Amino acid sequence: MSIARALSKLGFCSRSEGERLVAAGRVRVNGAVVHEMSHRVVPETARIEVDGAAIGKSTHVYIALNKPKGLVTTRNDPEGRATIYECLAGADLPFVGPVGRLDKASEGLLLLTNDTQWANALLDPASHVDKTYHVQVKAGEGERARVPLAALGVNSGVRAGVKAIELLRVGSRSTAWFTVVLDEGKNRQIRRLFEAIDLEVLRLVRVAIGPLALGDLAKGEWRHLTPAEVKALTRSGAPRPRARSR
Repeated sequence: MSIARALSKLGFCSRSEGERLVAAGRVRVNGAVVHEMSHRVVPETARIEVDGAAIGKSTHVYIALNKPKGLVTTRNDPEGRATIYECLAGADLPFVGPVGRLDKASEGLLLLTNDTQWANALLDPASHVDKTYHVQVKAGEGERARVPLAALGVNSGVRAGVKAIELLRVGSRSTAWFTVVLDEGKNRQIRRLFEAIDLEVLRLVRVAIGPLALGDLAKGEWRHLTPAEVKALTRSGAPRPRARSR
C-alpha cells in the first residue's frame, strides 16, 4: 500500500495528512527519506519514521461523539472554521478519523476511530447500516398540509436510500419533527427530501447508527464505545447477502 495509506492504517494520521508529511520530507522508510506519494510499503514489516520517531501500530480506539451544530467534520479546515476535533482537545488519544460525516449545520451521533478496516466496513454501501435522524421542519399554517405528504414519503425522486420516514410529532410553534432512517447516505439527502415539498429543515440530528443510539451523551461530549457496542456495529457493518431471484 502507499506510504500515506500505511500511516493511516497504523493510526498515526489521516491519509491526506500522511501525504503532506511525505511532501515535507518528514517520513523515512527503512532509513531512507520517502519523496514519492506512490511509494509502496508493507506496514507490518517496514520501519517507518516521522520526524525521526518510529511509528508503530496503535491500539484501536472507537469513540462516539455528540457533534454540535456549527462544527465541520474534518481535522484541518482550509477556511479556518471550527472542527469536531475541538471537542477532543486535551484528550489522551491517538489520531482518530470520522466514520462518515455530518455537515456543519447537522448535529448528533458521529463515530471516530483509528481502525480503518472497521470504518470502511461501516461505510461500505453494501453493508446498508441504518442511520436514524430526527428532523425538525418549519410547518406554519399554510404548510401543514404538506406535512402528511412528507410522512408518507411521496418524494420518490429523492428517496433512494431512504428506508423509512414518519411523522414524530407536531410542535406548538409551527414546527414538526420527523424520524428518517437512511440505509445509504448521500450528500444533503434529507434536506433535499423536504426541500422537494418546500419544507425548510430547521434542525437535523442523527440519533442512531445501526444498533448504537446517541442516548444521553451531552452535546460536544464523547465517550469510548464498549467492546459489546463495537462488536454489534461490526455485525451491522457486515455486507448483507443479496436476495436470490426467483
